[in-house]
Amino acid sequence: MLEAWLMELLKAVGRLFLNPLLYWTIILVTVVGYRRVKRDRVKFGAKVFDVFAEWKDTWILSITLGLFISILTIGIGFLFTYETILLLSVITILLSFTLRFSMLSASYTIGLTYILLLLIPLLLENQKFINVALFSSVSLTALTILLGLFLMVEAQLLSKTKRNETFPDLSLDQRGGWVGIHHVKKLSIIPFFTLIPHGLIESFAPYWPYFTIGEETYSLVLVPFVIGFHHVVKGGLPDQATIKIAKSVFFLALIVTAIAVGSIFVSWLSIAAVVIAILGREIINYRHRINDQRNRPFFHQTNDGLKVLSIIPGSPADRLQILVGETITKVNGKRITTEQQFYEALQETGAFFKLDLIDDFGEVRFVQSAIYEGDHHELGLIFTSKPHRLHK
Repeated sequence: MLEAWLMELLKAVGRLFLNPLLYWTIILVTVVGYRRVKRDRVKFGAKVFDVFAEWKDTWILSITLGLFISILTIGIGFLFTYETILLLSVITILLSFTLRFSMLSASYTIGLTYILLLLIPLLLENQKFINVALFSSVSLTALTILLGLFLMVEAQLLSKTKRNETFPDLSLDQRGGWVGIHHVKKLSIIPFFTLIPHGLIESFAPYWPYFTIGEETYSLVLVPFVIGFHHVVKGGLPDQATIKIAKSVFFLALIVTAIAVGSIFVSWLSIAAVVIAILGREIINYRHRINDQRNRPFFHQTNDGLKVLSIIPGSPADRLQILVGETITKVNGKRITTEQQFYEALQETGAFFKLDLIDDFGEVRFVQSAIYEGDHHELGLIFTSKPHRLHK
């Protein structure tokens, strides 16, 4: 028994590299990152984050969550056909063609896969080229429970958004002035093991696997499930807005999971779970947009100093733990209100500088340091101003 499990485990890892979604995700994050870097150079005259920042610092959490999902799905006995896994991969790839990570929520990828699995048998009845039974053996209840679990994973990833790691941008407000905005955006691969029909693994208990499709032996496959999200924040600090979104997504996940479990006893509840997942995610997106638009732009130009829009990683500002949203009022004792005044005051003292900042509580704090060789000449601070190309 142990030898069979170890053999199937090794095969499962090998099957991961047969899934085209793995390679497409690498291409996707590269293309999106390149477009962002190109935009930053136009808007700010510098690269703020590197090309792969969208999935930076997600691997440890993703593997941990994937291991949790694996233990749960294998322990309960979720069973999916290889055709179902490939269909889910194809749907994910097609949705990613929009280059919008918001379309890679489990609500949409698993939700649309579920809908197609319902419709495909009806569509195949009047043709002779494709086997009608290809998608007939599907555990829809297991798929909807998986949807609820991955919505919980999405909420967890959202809640881990760090303050200085969202992506800055500039936008024109209704009055024609430039304001700063932030893109809260991540892409993550959640690798998880699940059972498929045929293999060396035999049932070890009468109730296992719980979601069976009539096979007596089983195998394992490592699935690269892709989760993405993208929210634009203009009316406040991006990490605070993301916490509210994460709570809403987690609450939605609890509702979807509860209804999906109920479909074990009442089959049509799985359809309700999918509809609620899709509509619920849309409502969360809509509510965030409306609430954000009602607020005054947070990153706007004022006469009270310069509000920090973003921090370049590895720069002096990053080393000194200056935070996005803080306001710099003085440089080397001189009050400043424009970028030009900031850089002029910075250059007056050579290799040493001191900054006065207003924090989240309206209190003044001081940071000071020497400028070392190789440091960013502008300290790595990004402010709200006209796009770089308009200065030329």
